Amino acid sequence: MTAAPARRAALTLVTGGSAPQREAAIAARLAASSAAGLCAVLLEGLPSGQPLLSPSHDLQVHRIAPGCLCCTGNLVLRVTLNRTLRLRPDWLFIGLAATDHLDQLRSWLQDPPYDQLLELTADLHT
Repeated sequence: MTAAPARRAALTLVTGGSAPQREAAIAARLAASSAAGLCAVLLEGLPSGQPLLSPSHDLQVHRIAPGCLCCTGNLVLRVTLNRTLRLRPDWLFIGLAATDHLDQLRSWLQDPPYDQLLELTADLHT
């Protein structure tokens, strides 16, 4: 008897607008969703003013300093993503400040080991 394949977290890349606009788009998506389970959010950029997303039992929120997550921020993204994936979230959002290397980032997220852990969904544009 073979084991069932591991459940992959649904990953949505969030692009466009400012950091607060991306955070608002994620908050709206979560509010409109009936998704149960753990959700995790990795936001590139710091909040301006009052953050819209606050960590809770069902929501993990991580902020990454602005910078290209494909290039200069790659190590920080990998470490944060790996720590987050250990919690086995059902849904994961990554808010991106720039889309210059979006195709490279998307490709990287579809390579091993992330191909077995993540299922990319349609991007959310603000």
